[in-house]
Amino acid sequence: MNSQFGERIRTLREKQNLYLRQVAPLLEMDTAQLSKIEKGLRQLKREQIPILAEILKASSDELMTLWLADQIYAVVKDEKLANEAMQVAEKNINQTKRKK
Repeated sequence: MNSQFGERIRTLREKQNLYLRQVAPLLEMDTAQLSKIEKGLRQLKREQIPILAEILKASSDELMTLWLADQIYAVVKDEKLANEAMQVAEKNINQTKRKK
């Protein structure tokens, strides 16, 4: 599976010369689980994103955006009308924001 989130956290981790075995325990998981997250084979729990952002000295918003993008992609990737559905969703999100 293609995972922008996984690729980004791997890049950030490697830039800081951190090993999977150093980061995984901080997220209360084993190295195999974190490796699968980086490869896009497993999803990180939403509540772990701020923790990971702090560990990797990254923007929590950036990581959340990529995590959400991966979630959306997983749902619509094989749908013929994926782009149209995302445009409708975007329109609804924008309308909701204007009402607030």
